[in-house]
Amino acid sequence: MSNNILVTGATGNVGFEVVRLLSERRSSVKAAVRSHSTSRVRLPSGVESVEFDFEQPQTFELAFRGINTLFLVRPPAISQVKKYIYPALTTAQAAGVDRVVFLSLLGAERMAIVPHAKIEAYIKSLGLAYTFLRASFFMQNLSTTHCQDVRDNNEIFVPAGKGKTSFIDVRDIAAVAVKVMTEPGHENRAYSLTGSEALDYYEVAEIFTNILGRKIFYTHPFVFNFALKMYRRGFNAGFIAVMLGIYTTARLGLAAKVTDDVRNLLQRSPISMSEFVRDYRASWMSQSQHQV
Repeated sequence: MSNNILVTGATGNVGFEVVRLLSERRSSVKAAVRSHSTSRVRLPSGVESVEFDFEQPQTFELAFRGINTLFLVRPPAISQVKKYIYPALTTAQAAGVDRVVFLSLLGAERMAIVPHAKIEAYIKSLGLAYTFLRASFFMQNLSTTHCQDVRDNNEIFVPAGKGKTSFIDVRDIAAVAVKVMTEPGHENRAYSLTGSEALDYYEVAEIFTNILGRKIFYTHPFVFNFALKMYRRGFNAGFIAVMLGIYTTARLGLAAKVTDDVRNLLQRSPISMSEFVRDYRASWMSQSQHQV
């Protein structure tokens, strides 16, 4: 039986890595993108893209045509999942998609209020075969969303208090996603994906300091100050609310869970925070620092 895979969020951190790995394996993969102009820049060469936008239902039918497996990533800006995600899943099922691999959130099964839990419940209600990848906080958020603070201000500016987080590299998430989509035996399973250690942001700042060669501070801002700064940077209220929820779980000590799922699935250790910072070091270097 053919396994034609559609990857949503294909130009994002996780989606791009999933597409890249599937392409390297010569799997049948299509990249769902909001903009073809963006996809031409961002996608691996030879990967077919198809227009898809959760807020534009007219894009659903063509995108799902001929697809068996859907890799589902909820866009961070979408918090109204009943309005935007549910119709896409219903259309996918009607078009012949019979399996969904969903990038969920660590602990979603215990947090009914988060969008990820609602999506998990809806996928189950449709009777689709599923695999839930309940991932911890992405290391790459530090090289994207929070990059500017580290690069320009030498600070990690997140309201996580002294709580520890079992950070995971998106490259490990992608490797797990590709494995479960291309091998049997992962249907109707949920995996909790974390790194091999839990760190607080003081420890993260110390790792950054050692590798970048300059002092990086963790400034543990108040929630209001963080929300205001993110708003002024142009992030919408829904996305800021989700970030606040994630950092609140860290502050309360609920993000420190470490599992062996990545190690067991990939038969190797997860990528460490030190490896991540070394690999992405250029992200936090200013132009003048690059020239030194």
